[in-house]
Amino acid sequence: MIPHFGLGDVLPPFMGEDATGGILPRSPYRATLEEVVETFCTSPERAAILRGLLAFREALRAEGFEAGFQWLDGSFVEDCERVKGRPPGDVDVVNLLHRPPAKMVGEDWETFVNDRIDTLFDPSWTKANFACDAYFIDLDSTPALIADFSAYWIGLFSHQRDTFRWKGMLRVDFGGDDASAADLLAAKVALW
Repeated sequence: MIPHFGLGDVLPPFMGEDATGGILPRSPYRATLEEVVETFCTSPERAAILRGLLAFREALRAEGFEAGFQWLDGSFVEDCERVKGRPPGDVDVVNLLHRPPAKMVGEDWETFVNDRIDTLFDPSWTKANFACDAYFIDLDSTPALIADFSAYWIGLFSHQRDTFRWKGMLRVDFGGDDASAADLLAAKVALW
């Protein structure tokens, strides 16, 4: 479920009166990729970013990634057109993924990452090729590293860079395929 924009035209960090009560609804909000397309495909620029996100997810699957989820954030999940007078330039993505099954062993994983350090694991490259400012958390790492990296990315992405306003983000599962989201995107664009 994607909440409506709150104060400052950003996703609220939590919904309701009690920030400490209950587990849901709070950021990162669980959403389907179809919900992301339905909510944020509102302009040609946003459609291009969504096509990039779909292609990035396909590229990850082609490399053997099968399970995990992604946090989506940045100006893409804000009403930056109204507030900043411009469309978003990309979507921020933190990939919390399990290693490809064929690359689970430490040395195989290290070689896999090193062979892609200038592409799939390089935020500048993913931004240029997929409009995704992408970062990774290895869900097969140690619990302490997962906790440290998660705290870092949540802390960084839970506030606007220029205003320091507290804001929410989205969580989208990675498993399965994205055919229905791609179909929805094409249908929405065809209506323009």
